Amino acid sequence: MLDYLLNYPVTFYLIAANALISLAALYVYPPLLETGYLKPYRTVRQNTWYELVTSGFLHANLGHLLVNMFTLYFFGPVMEHVLGGIYFLGLYITGLIVAGIPSVIKFRNNPNYATLGASGAVGAVLFAFIFLFPMERIALLLIPIPIPAFIFAILYLFYSMYQSKQARGKINHEAHVAGAIWGIVYLLIFVPNTFSHMLTVLGLA
Repeated sequence: MLDYLLNYPVTFYLIAANALISLAALYVYPPLLETGYLKPYRTVRQNTWYELVTSGFLHANLGHLLVNMFTLYFFGPVMEHVLGGIYFLGLYITGLIVAGIPSVIKFRNNPNYATLGASGAVGAVLFAFIFLFPMERIALLLIPIPIPAFIFAILYLFYSMYQSKQARGKINHEAHVAGAIWGIVYLLIFVPNTFSHMLTVLGLA
């Protein structure tokens, strides 16, 4: 695994940073969680906008960390190979920021709301992959049977938007939706020939 990741240094460093920072906050220095959380009420009043990034390198528990990092491990190297390190890093970091914005807007007047995790950025990477390779078959923990990537994308977005409207539980579904959409938007805006590549994959060009 390590040799594989070292061939894709941006993915490797992102996974390493997430693991080290999250584990340190969970087991060594818990106050790091309080400092790094995205707390919209605090963000807009104290201008702690860095939380849009710091919260993405923290996780609620070991399972949360592992799910995000395994997804990044499988899809990150592919996208880093396709986009190159700089574009891939841009996708990930902007995915973190964009994914947090809906939460800031929605919960800016809720002093009790806080969120953390790399799900928005990882979702951006995953949906960038799906946009470029819509017919590839993928299988994740929740759906262990391989299905075409575009079908997974439809199910994922439908479920996340539905759960967001329910406003139950601690999962930040707003970040999931925003990150996923941003993964596609980022490619169209910043990466040359994205749309023509997709048409070629679909056999339409």
